[in-house]
Amino acid sequence: MISLPGLLAAKQMTDGGFRTEIPPEWQQGRTAYGGFSAALAYEAARGAADDLPPLRSAQISFVGPLSGTVEITAKLLRRGKNAAFIQADVVGEAGIGLTGTFVFMREMESTVHLAADAPPPDHPRPAAAEVPQGVGPAFVGMFDMGVMETGADGRPADIVRWIRLKDRQHLDPMTELLAIGDALPPAALPLMTKVAPVSSLTWMFNALTPNPVSADGWWLLRSTSDHIEHGNTSQDMSMWNADGTLVVRAMQSIALFG
Repeated sequence: MISLPGLLAAKQMTDGGFRTEIPPEWQQGRTAYGGFSAALAYEAARGAADDLPPLRSAQISFVGPLSGTVEITAKLLRRGKNAAFIQADVVGEAGIGLTGTFVFMREMESTVHLAADAPPPDHPRPAAAEVPQGVGPAFVGMFDMGVMETGADGRPADIVRWIRLKDRQHLDPMTELLAIGDALPPAALPLMTKVAPVSSLTWMFNALTPNPVSADGWWLLRSTSDHIEHGNTSQDMSMWNADGTLVVRAMQSIALFG
């Protein structure tokens, strides 16, 4: 199995980015797992300019399927006093598969403070993986996962689960968060009465801290939706560290083909 750190260590540098292969272990059906593709785009983005501040936001569009050899390029769109905007694209054998805009922004003093949401109660961090291997899409084997729980707080379209990368050595903290952040199935899954394809369309990812850390690499993820109609769902996503600190807020648009 080729881990994300191993793959990044072996990447081939190109003018404006790098080239790599998407291993079968990182596939999700006919395309690469979305968090993996987003992490590759971020890796190119953070190398597109010198002395970038921390990542604070990413806007990802999953344009088409990605497999085989992919080339990831990034370019600086604008850099001001506080923030830098960088565009990154992942192009595969079938054309462009992902495009993203990454916003890197320095920390600033502010008089405004508002406490973030606490994690769902009664979800203790597991000491080890609780899900047997071979369950779910191929990319699931790259993670340790806790038991998936649904319907928290009486919400029918709701999923909560602890997740960590099996190999996260030497990864940039934001690369790790992006790689993990899309690992839950759609929040609509508990309501689906038959097996049908699903496809992420867009992903808005906001980092709430410039230096995310968590004990033993575990992160608590939650996806929830209040509206599912006409084959589309908009879901809210949150991510906490092992101490219960909210580190990511996100939103995703997902197509349901059935």
